Amino acid sequence: MQCFITLCILSIHWVLIGYSLSFGPGIGFWGGFEWTGLRGVGTEPFTGYAGTIPHQAFMIFQAMFAVITPALIIGAFAERMKFSAFILFTIIWATLVYDPICHSIWGIGGWLRQLGALDFAGGIVVHINAGIAALITSIVIGKRKNLDHSPPIPHNLPFVVLGTALLWFGWFGFNSGSALAANGIAVNAFVVTNTAAATAGLCWAIIEWLRIGKPTMFGTASGAIAGLATITPAAGFCRIIPSIIIGFLASISVIWR
Repeated sequence: MQCFITLCILSIHWVLIGYSLSFGPGIGFWGGFEWTGLRGVGTEPFTGYAGTIPHQAFMIFQAMFAVITPALIIGAFAERMKFSAFILFTIIWATLVYDPICHSIWGIGGWLRQLGALDFAGGIVVHINAGIAALITSIVIGKRKNLDHSPPIPHNLPFVVLGTALLWFGWFGFNSGSALAANGIAVNAFVVTNTAAATAGLCWAIIEWLRIGKPTMFGTASGAIAGLATITPAAGFCRIIPSIIIGFLASISVIWR
């Protein structure tokens, strides 16, 4: 329910003010309110961000990032926040954290972009952003009661596998689509995304094999997701061998944290 209501709320938030605050022509932290309610955002090509694709196509593609980022935080406080508080948190966080970070790094007038920040498909805007928010939120709420005596464990491995498969497949659109064209950059992003995920999943399985005597499905899935997340900011910039190195380091750094 939290994931679905996030999709509903952030879809409305995005078309009303989120897209304008994130990608509007403002300079610095926010894009401003010029495109509020998608005023001036039509189906014509917009060279500022969208190249030769319609401006609204770019807008709704970016809505995917805006929706999924708050949803990534949910696991940090699952079952520990009232639904009403969750809704309020999501709206405030999207407006005051996601939108400014998005504009700072991806917006044409964003201050971090002007300093040379590189994030091809969301490694900073999505993953680091959500990860820090999840960490801080869990610290503020505090530890789960009886965590030391009854730690939560994966309760439905088939759903873990299904979710991983959907993510792996969907990540191709996530990364390749950020090229905003069917071109060589999109192809490169597709190939290195798959390569990094495969490397990280395989590496995790091998490490488990050496440490506990057998690889596990949960571990291999975890490794693949780590590889997908880690290659994301570099997907449009790196080649095959670096993507293998990135996948390897992603798996090593997480499993031996």
